[in-house]
Amino acid sequence: MAVDTVAAPGTDAVARPHSPGTVPVPVDDLLDGASPRRSGVDQEHVAVLAEAADSLPPIVVHRPSMRVVDGTHRLHAARSRGRETIDVVWFDGTEAEAFLHTVEANIRHGLPLTLADRKDAARWILRSYPQWSDRAIAVRTGLSDKTVGVLRRSHAAGSGGQAEAGGGVRIGSDGKARALNPAEGRLRCWDVLSQQGGDVPLREIAGAAGVSVETARDVRKRWRRGENPLPPGAVAAAPAPAPASASAAAQVSACAVRATVGAAATHGPGTVNAPATGGSSPGLRRRPRSVRAQPIELGTVLESLRRDPAVRYSNEARAVVRWLETHVISRSDAEIVRRLPAHQATRIAAVARATAASWEAIARDLEILATE
Repeated sequence: MAVDTVAAPGTDAVARPHSPGTVPVPVDDLLDGASPRRSGVDQEHVAVLAEAADSLPPIVVHRPSMRVVDGTHRLHAARSRGRETIDVVWFDGTEAEAFLHTVEANIRHGLPLTLADRKDAARWILRSYPQWSDRAIAVRTGLSDKTVGVLRRSHAAGSGGQAEAGGGVRIGSDGKARALNPAEGRLRCWDVLSQQGGDVPLREIAGAAGVSVETARDVRKRWRRGENPLPPGAVAAAPAPAPASASAAAQVSACAVRATVGAAATHGPGTVNAPATGGSSPGLRRRPRSVRAQPIELGTVLESLRRDPAVRYSNEARAVVRWLETHVISRSDAEIVRRLPAHQATRIAAVARATAASWEAIARDLEILATE
């Protein structure tokens, strides 16, 4: 008989037999498996089990390696009684899955794991399954999710920031993937839509971006209307690491202003309102004189932004660059609006002028920021 491999979070990971009965296996053919116990085999516990060796449940063994997954103390008890065979349930899976099953089995029954043992097991899971949420790991190790969170941060700090993995998502104890940063998840949805079009099934978008189906639906509506994928304040809420220098700090600050002003200036067709003449964002002084627009190569500027370390290592700044990529319009794009019905030309022209006025206000504010 065999048991299923370890299930992902949100599913039952208890060993489940495929067929009734067990398989007797010679004890000399079996090896001790990896154990989460720092102290190893507890001989006193072995002696207690040896008194009832004939009534103990079968042990679980990793078939490829013949190492015990669940039941090391029972195996030692059988050997101490001079038993030649022991009933076995086969475990088919990877060695990593086998160790995870060992941890789960020891949490559920048998000799309890110490707090240090459970923390060691949680650290191992963080290395092997970093995409699992704190709560999903906590359920499997008998720890609180707060304790797992502390261990995760300590592990990330000890690995020089290389410990974070999972594509920016966490798989919860319910098996659902959720974005660590909701703004990043919405931007991933936008990327999927931009690459594959608006006919992609919502579940496919949600799965690729690590967000809920409802979030994917909202982003798709915004994408179809040409709106910002981020609700007001979503970019500002994204955490950003401390810059390495005063120069980097100034660049990140500029990105924050661009995000805040840009989100406020972004509207869908038919809802764009031109700012009052000479208006600027609250809290920023008006530049005493206008600056003549200089011709630039948009692709070069955007690529420069992407490569800037202060941008690359800031969630907020990266979100701004993605936002710019979806809102920058070149002269060649003018041909698109010419395909609209002629009777709508005046209305679209009004939208274009209002949008241009909003961009002009943004430019003035950024120029003021650059001189402060």
